[in-house]
Amino acid sequence: MTSLTFKDHFSSRAALYAVHRPDYPDSLFSYVVSLVRHRRAAWDCATGNGQAAVGLVEHFGRVIATDLSSEQLVHARRHPRIEYREASADASGLEDSSVDLVTVAQALHWFDIDQFYAEAQRVLVPGGVIAVWGYGDPLLDTPALQRTLHTFTRGKLESYWRAERQILLDRYQTIPFPFVEVTRPPFTFERRWTLAELIGYLRTWSATAEYVAAHGTDPVVEVEADLARDWGDGQNSRPVRWPLYLRAGYTAD
Repeated sequence: MTSLTFKDHFSSRAALYAVHRPDYPDSLFSYVVSLVRHRRAAWDCATGNGQAAVGLVEHFGRVIATDLSSEQLVHARRHPRIEYREASADASGLEDSSVDLVTVAQALHWFDIDQFYAEAQRVLVPGGVIAVWGYGDPLLDTPALQRTLHTFTRGKLESYWRAERQILLDRYQTIPFPFVEVTRPPFTFERRWTLAELIGYLRTWSATAEYVAAHGTDPVVEVEADLARDWGDGQNSRPVRWPLYLRAGYTAD
């Protein structure tokens, strides 16, 4: 995304995002890193609050993490080997052939994808790796809870999701991927959350923000009451699962 086309759906909820978005599983980072020949530097594009950058820095000498939202970067997790920069997906400010890995977590569908791919090709070393991933709708552990959440996500909020999100729900399979793609294992990840933690996560969604802007009321209040009836003790944690969609590949040597 260039600064002229940047669609900022998350800055207003950056503080919530930093607290309530789930971290990515270690197994994902282990797999992605296994594809990389060298571990000198990685670029995490559209880093948000640095969730992917923090996972990557355990494996790389240096991580450059960029985002066009200054508010997101204010809330990013600090680490001595992570350099946060305000920059767009198609103008990173990185030198040619300067990183071994490029990652995008839960954000590719917001980009001008062709322009981003050109930038990734420019900054990656020959034979470097690009990995893009995202996750779909959360899944709860009982039919009653799942029905309530699905009715909220695909009922009340359905018309407030941006069209770009369908690219994610299609597992990034409907967009080009001009790299030497690898066959990747399936991934899911799970967190045990209290009801309050789940509710905080629902408030990070762009569709929730759009609903509030349109109506002046918080749609999460009602679904919280509905979920509470079947949750049991609200302090009890329950498993929340997400399907995780990954595409990864190499540049030409």
